[in-house]
Amino acid sequence: MLEYIKKGKERTKEDNSDLRRAVSAIIDDIIDHGDAAVRKYSEKFDGFAREVFRVSSEEIAEAYSLVGPEEVNDMKQALQNITSFAEAQRSTILDLKEFQPRPGIFLGHRVVPVQSCCCYVPGGRFPLYSSAMMLIAPAKVAGVKRVCACSPVVHGTGKINEKTLVAMHLAGADEIYAVGGVQVIASFAYGTESIEPVDVIVGPGNQYVAEAKRQCYGQVGIDFIAGPSEVLAVADEHADPKVLAADLLAQCEHDPNAKGILLTTDRMLAEAVIAAVEEELSWLPTEYIARKSWDMFGEVVVIDSLEEAVRTANEYAPEHLEINVADPERIIPDLYNYGSLFIGGNTAEVFGDYASGTNHTLPTVKAARYTGGVYVGTFLKTLTHQSMTPAASRELAPLANRLAKGEGLMGHAYAAEVRF
Repeated sequence: MLEYIKKGKERTKEDNSDLRRAVSAIIDDIIDHGDAAVRKYSEKFDGFAREVFRVSSEEIAEAYSLVGPEEVNDMKQALQNITSFAEAQRSTILDLKEFQPRPGIFLGHRVVPVQSCCCYVPGGRFPLYSSAMMLIAPAKVAGVKRVCACSPVVHGTGKINEKTLVAMHLAGADEIYAVGGVQVIASFAYGTESIEPVDVIVGPGNQYVAEAKRQCYGQVGIDFIAGPSEVLAVADEHADPKVLAADLLAQCEHDPNAKGILLTTDRMLAEAVIAAVEEELSWLPTEYIARKSWDMFGEVVVIDSLEEAVRTANEYAPEHLEINVADPERIIPDLYNYGSLFIGGNTAEVFGDYASGTNHTLPTVKAARYTGGVYVGTFLKTLTHQSMTPAASRELAPLANRLAKGEGLMGHAYAAEVRF
């Protein structure tokens, strides 16, 4: 049984018909008018229309001059962990050679990278330069030949935030573009005079960017449609309420629509966490965002058992799932719907956001039911192949012939028949 100590509002689906029409009109304009339309929307939404969208080496050098050496070193350390984990993941994704379902039939697959990608790094309220590293590094490890990065400019300046630009360069982006929003998604999907289209677009963004990715999917590959951030923590009486409150508010400060949820078997802990949240909000500099999120969508729920917590967590399929209980191994095997799992009180979700090495670009709004997050495999394709001996061909052809006739496809049947 679930007992809500604090219940949040449901994040119901809005009527997005106006959003869909607005995004569709921008995409069509980009397709029809190319760079001129990109400049028009850049001026409208970002307060500046660059003549050249691609960032120059001089701009990159200027960005380095504005970012302190300690911050650059911090980015390098985080990148080392992100890259190392991506390399370890890549080593597990292997080619398959000469599998024989029966003698003389040779099947296999090759794992090859896509040829090009665009990594969309959001701007918005904060310079999310960590996303540049999370997106670009696995693409480089995968072996993508042309890795592009883009980000909205700081409003009215025509320039990408200097930390974001440095992170893009350190991560190894081959091309960097100072454009954001729907206009850049459409540009990399369909191409303009100065922006060559790519095979895959990855990265989070606002609702307009998400809708643009949805509408361009098919013309270009995407990772998934991302929504507001979310964390669900499962805790027992052994957890630290101050730690849990900090982790919940770390998500809440992302966005007024973010969601932080606590499931606990201990009522005293539930009440202590609520008190700790209020105490932190009293001094948190981002209280103006975190407070809205917590008041509207934050939830604290007392549950009868950890088994009930597992059922609830799998049903919710959260972006981030924290397991802060005495014996986490007892329940981990039964958890299967989450973007990324954080085990034990020592493992802060924000470590995954920045520096531990796993990717922070994760599925939200229950998408974890059918996909994982961005990783090196996001940029890889598994391509099958086959060959067979004359004897195997003659042996298999009658079976294929009969199956084709059963479907009424006589041309298929004849293509098998000529082999025997």
